[in-house]
Amino acid sequence: MNFALIMFVLLVVTGIVWLLDSFVLASKRGEGVAEPWWVEYAKSFFPVILAVFVIRSFLVEPFKIPSGSMIPTLQVGDFIVVNKFTYGIRLPVINKKIIPLNNPQRGDVMVFRYPENPSLDYIKRVIGLPGDTIEYRNKQLLINGVEQPQTPEGDYNYVEADLNFVHTEKRTESLGGMKHELLINPERPTIHLAAVAEFQGRENCKYDHDMVRCKVPEGHYFMLGDNRDNSRDSRYWGFVPDHQIVGKAFMIWMNFSELKRIGLSIN
Repeated sequence: MNFALIMFVLLVVTGIVWLLDSFVLASKRGEGVAEPWWVEYAKSFFPVILAVFVIRSFLVEPFKIPSGSMIPTLQVGDFIVVNKFTYGIRLPVINKKIIPLNNPQRGDVMVFRYPENPSLDYIKRVIGLPGDTIEYRNKQLLINGVEQPQTPEGDYNYVEADLNFVHTEKRTESLGGMKHELLINPERPTIHLAAVAEFQGRENCKYDHDMVRCKVPEGHYFMLGDNRDNSRDSRYWGFVPDHQIVGKAFMIWMNFSELKRIGLSIN
């Protein structure tokens, strides 16, 4: 469901009714005659819809985390807030950038339209910038041939939605000096070759049973989930083009299961 499109249609309809009543219908009703119900509702909802549409389109937008692909940074059930203007001002609905501002930086947690199904929003961490060579070999990340340091932080266990118990190792990874936590499951392979899709730019990537290496095309980004062995990301479906970027995640505003997560910044 394209919520932005629905909001835009409602905005146009209520706006037309408001203008029609202001310049035509009101003068014909006569003084003291009540407004029709549909005019009253349209005029009442128009400013509310306008405010919500502007805020969601150009300022911030809320999202809910549905999966564990970004554990431990984001938990299932986190409600997050995404900055819509960090990477430039975009026209709503068509998502066309009209005012360039900042570019995504390595380590950003970014929301984007899923390349395999643009009607869905995905969230992952920016790993590769345009022109980078990204290699993920034996659970170790290299960027342009430089190994990104990882520091062991002990065990991290969690239970999936199907009540499956998962044992992982938590590590702190440094991306050009910016640190974040990630999970590694030693029992799972580095990459599931059978799950790799045919995607645009696949000729830029090389695969074997314990490695993937990709050259990031211009105007595109390489994304990974922080739960490295439980994330379908750029290793499997390719690169995120700039025109499918939604915004930068920056705060958790609610989690009904863990209230202590309210207000946490996303790093």
